[in-house]
Amino acid sequence: MVRLKRRPSIEEVKGIAISRIRILMKLAEEVFPEDQGLAQRYVNLARAISARAKVRLPRALRRRICRHCGTYLWPGVNCRVRLRVNREAHLTITCLNCKRQMRIYYKQAKKKD
Repeated sequence: MVRLKRRPSIEEVKGIAISRIRILMKLAEEVFPEDQGLAQRYVNLARAISARAKVRLPRALRRRICRHCGTYLWPGVNCRVRLRVNREAHLTITCLNCKRQMRIYYKQAKKKD
């Protein structure tokens, strides 16, 4: 008699994918000072897992990756971070590989009189 394997549910697959993505991003952060190529490989694997499992990267991890070229960003090494208040207050991250900018908007604290 043939025994059928139970397929994991969608929630289980997404949970496993997110945990693996977090592990890969942690490894990328640890290995970046020694080997930037290996760190980039970990980031590419994490993005591939998120695409395959149809899971969004968590916000904190998404901000460590350039939206345009996919490079793992390390402030002061391959990206520049500036606070700007033009129009609206935002954080500008400039990737030094592709020279493109990403903006992250935030609300300023209101001044008490």
